[in-house]
Amino acid sequence: MKRISIFLAAILSVAAGVSASALARTTAHSSSAAKVELRHTGLGEILANGSGFTLYMFTRDHGAHNSCASIRGCEGVWPALLTSGRPSASSGVRGSLLSTIKLSGGRTQVTYAGHPLYLYRGDSSPGDTSYIGANAFGGSWDAVSSSGRAIH
Repeated sequence: MKRISIFLAAILSVAAGVSASALARTTAHSSSAAKVELRHTGLGEILANGSGFTLYMFTRDHGAHNSCASIRGCEGVWPALLTSGRPSASSGVRGSLLSTIKLSGGRTQVTYAGHPLYLYRGDSSPGDTSYIGANAFGGSWDAVSSSGRAIH
C-alpha cells in the first residue's frame, strides 16, 4: 500500500506540480534558518522540522550527499529540508550533529549525523509517521533518532 501511495504521489507531483501546502512547508524552510526538534511518536522519539513534520533519511545517500536530487521525480515527493542559515536544535536534539551541505543552485540542505534530511509531501499532518520505512526511488526512507540512527 505504501508503494502505491508513494508512486501515486510521485506521478501527481510531476503532473500537477507542487501542492500549495507542500510548497508552504518546503519554502518556509528555504527563507529562514531551519529548526529541528524531537517529537514523541509511537515509534519512539524522532526528528521533526519546526512545524512538527517528520524528517527522513534516504538509504541511498552515502556520506553527506543528496542522492535524491539526481533521481527523476524524487525531489517532488521527498523535498530536502532547506535552510538559509545555521539550523537550530531544540531540546533533545544534538546541535553538534546538525550541519549543512550545498545543493545545486546554491540551496543549502540540513544534515544530521551526516545524513541529509528530507520531508515527505504525502505527510498529512505534523507527527504523521505512516511513511517511515517506505521504499521508493531505490531506497528506504527512515525516520532519524536523536543519536542519528535510522528508525524503520
